[in-house]
Amino acid sequence: MNELSPLLCQILLKIKYGEAMNLSKIFSLFTIIIVSFLSVTACASEPSSNNIENFLLPDYNGAEHSLSDYKDSKAIVIIFVATECPVSNAYNSRMEDVYKEYSLKDITFLGINSNKAESTEMIKEHAEENGLTFTILKDKNNVVADEFEASFTPEVYVLNSDFNILYHGRIDNSKNKDDVTTKDLENALNEILAGKEVTTKATKAFGCSIKRV
Repeated sequence: MNELSPLLCQILLKIKYGEAMNLSKIFSLFTIIIVSFLSVTACASEPSSNNIENFLLPDYNGAEHSLSDYKDSKAIVIIFVATECPVSNAYNSRMEDVYKEYSLKDITFLGINSNKAESTEMIKEHAEENGLTFTILKDKNNVVADEFEASFTPEVYVLNSDFNILYHGRIDNSKNKDDVTTKDLENALNEILAGKEVTTKATKAFGCSIKRV
């Protein structure tokens, strides 16, 4: 909002000193300010911290998994998922395909379900019906979703061994697999495996909102 202050001051000064400005022009300028501010606010969705605390969550079979269990991986991919979200479900096969390809390259994949109404039984049934073989954890009371500041399903975070966020956002650029032109998650993983810095560190995730308690 700091960048907008000079423009706002100019408008107020013009009004104060009686410079010729009709009401429609004033309204138009204020509209630009408001829209610009809202746009900045809407895009300000990056996590406030770049580092994630270690956590412990059970999978749908009851086995507990700690983030630190996977610190020796080349990267850890966290995907917030759902059983009933049509957008998350549209990505089921893509998530499984990426997991199968990159888990062979020492990258860990952890799905996390934080939706309050989706039980471990529902998660297990959904995984089996859709052929999801990567680990899916149940985040009761959305504690871990809050730690990540996650909002959508699906939403991806790629972490290094220090649990710093290397990439955050969408899996790719389209819910419809046939319309995909940018595979953001795969691009990030390829750069990590090549020992390079991730070029695009954040994209805008999209999907269903996480249903919190």
